Amino acid sequence: MSDHVESADWVLRIGHEELVIRQRYEVLSIVNDFLIALWFIVGSLLFFSESTVTLGTWLFLVGSCELAVRPVIRLARHVHLRKLRAAGPRGSDQDF
Repeated sequence: MSDHVESADWVLRIGHEELVIRQRYEVLSIVNDFLIALWFIVGSLLFFSESTVTLGTWLFLVGSCELAVRPVIRLARHVHLRKLRAAGPRGSDQDF
């Protein structure tokens, strides 16, 4: 595996192995879209029974709110801020 990992990657260490997820904002967007579809599909199914209409309505509300997350993810992808380390990128080995 390459020693160079971009800052936009997620790296999960599992023992001596690494799982690298590239383009994390794209992955977040895909997961968000999947969840939106799930809320609306389940909400639609719940409308078939009178006893579950209220729960179906809540899932439609959750799906609608999650639609608002989409532009937030897109904006975060375009405006990515990183914290600056006070002692520089590698830190300081000097004792003063």
